Amino acid sequence: MIESDNQRIRRAIVEALPAETSKHGETPKREEVYVPPSHVKALRLECNIVIGARGVGKTFWSAALRSQAIREMLGSSVSELSKADVHTGFGERPNIDAYPDADVFGSLLSKGIEAYHVWRAVLVRWLAIVLSENIPRESWDSTVEWVSNQPETIGRMLERANKKFESDARIGMIVFDALDRSSADWRTMDAIVRDLLRVILSLKRFPRLHGKAFLREDQFVGRQITDFPDASKLLSTRVELAWAPHDLHGLLWQCLCNGLEDHGVSLRKVYERVVGSLPLKSSDDAWAVADSVKREGSVQRSLFVELAGEWMGRDRRRGIPYIWTVGHLADGRGRTSPRSFLAAIRGAAEDSLERYPDHSPALHYESIKRGVQKASEIRVSELAEDYPWVTTLMEPLRGLTVPCTCDIIEKRWMGELGKSPADMKFERLPPEHYEKGWNGVREDLGALGIFESMKDGRVNMSDLYRLGFGLGRRGGVKPVIRSSAE
Repeated sequence: MIESDNQRIRRAIVEALPAETSKHGETPKREEVYVPPSHVKALRLECNIVIGARGVGKTFWSAALRSQAIREMLGSSVSELSKADVHTGFGERPNIDAYPDADVFGSLLSKGIEAYHVWRAVLVRWLAIVLSENIPRESWDSTVEWVSNQPETIGRMLERANKKFESDARIGMIVFDALDRSSADWRTMDAIVRDLLRVILSLKRFPRLHGKAFLREDQFVGRQITDFPDASKLLSTRVELAWAPHDLHGLLWQCLCNGLEDHGVSLRKVYERVVGSLPLKSSDDAWAVADSVKREGSVQRSLFVELAGEWMGRDRRRGIPYIWTVGHLADGRGRTSPRSFLAAIRGAAEDSLERYPDHSPALHYESIKRGVQKASEIRVSELAEDYPWVTTLMEPLRGLTVPCTCDIIEKRWMGELGKSPADMKFERLPPEHYEKGWNGVREDLGALGIFESMKDGRVNMSDLYRLGFGLGRRGGVKPVIRSSAE
């Protein structure tokens, strides 16, 4: 390719990939929907619990399920979704008529009301809409009080709703997401999630009614939220969202091929040159990549070589971009999120556009490293949204070189924070095991994939978090240097 072609490809990548990695519950566009095999199971009606780390798709799928057009599109993978009507029972975006926010939830619980009755009230408000029936809804207090005193009436509503969906040849689904926003206390959170699962379990008696809860890992793993009768019926349906490296590359090419106007044309030419044919075009002008591009293999590797070259330097000793990029974006548990991967590729294209206009191929290997740095910054800022306490605890470690021993980390914490975790105040949910002291905090940072314990007892960190939090590693990619103005 001549120089102008490389610059054109770089601009096309920047324009085709999202500038913002999180849509905050907005309904995605059809061309953004990519379904890895493990996610098909999570979308099935019988799956009641979907578990995932930050950025793997919990809120994305929750929002996608709200769209009738996307449900019909997903019908090719999960046929029953094309017949489903979906209602949001809790989500990232406020909707006080459909579900109480954290303040209202807390007010109800402070009055001694069980979370079970609150969730039943959410369910009944949905059923009332389905059945076009009137119930008390001037406030959540009134709805909850009515629900608490009308068990037989609610039972009959469930039966009528089930029959209505059956007669209409439809299926009703209520979806719950962003439950960490319902409380800032772990014991309260456990009660909220446990009672929600009890309500979802109660729907299993009705073939046309389904519930699905999207949970963070720390809301499920190791928590006492399934200690109620028949909870095994829910546990057997749970699915953990995951992205294999080939899934990430498949998603990348779907995004690139769906670039707008001339940008998409340029990237589809690259695709056609390697694959031998254009991606498939649907009736609504969305492009879908071939199965060979979704799988790990010679075609997928060749596509990335076309963008990034063979090596992460002048020869094979520096690594292979196809493998290196995903690997350096993995957390301490070896997991790479699509948000981080797409952000890194977009950052690499921006950097190559500015620094290496004469380089071929389009993505310079040094730009890929800077793309990883940028993705790390984004990942850290996103993590702070869900876990504000992480920033508090990681800031004193800035400048450390990892791997290092635990006592070095604790000295930093004690020297700069000056108190034990049990004495600290945290926004939103605190570290799960903060009452155990620094050992408990290290355990929580390990569960999040930030800290990685080595066989010799030292603590290590993946580049995904190390770079964004400003820690060093001998011979590794350098961390982001803050300017004096920050």
